[in-house]
Amino acid sequence: MVRQKSDEYRTNDPGQYDFWSGHLKYVYHEATELAKQYGADLEIVQLGALLHDIALLEKVGSKADHHENGKKLTEQILQEYNYPEDRLRRVLGCVLHHRSSKDAENIEELCVADADILAHFGNIPILFDAA
Repeated sequence: MVRQKSDEYRTNDPGQYDFWSGHLKYVYHEATELAKQYGADLEIVQLGALLHDIALLEKVGSKADHHENGKKLTEQILQEYNYPEDRLRRVLGCVLHHRSSKDAENIEELCVADADILAHFGNIPILFDAA
């Protein structure tokens, strides 16, 4: 689903930015590695990594509030799949707090926040594009 949303975003973006290849796959990889190192719940971390920028993909709100809008969208998506409520809350925390590890309230949130930063080092050319 996230990969499909990324493809739709690229098709409709004037710059044809590929969210998956440019950012999300790196966040997913880094978050997975951190979760394994720290003994975090892998499923929670991976879902948080995949959905952390869902509001940007869906073009809901602004970049400044994409973590809050992403939390709302993630809740809707996971409830459609009857994802267990206790686990849902943990994924929502990963999405809400992904912008800074100082906001992380648990190890899963820390993994996603740190992975979001580390992902930029896995794709240096995009930093040049952003500059």
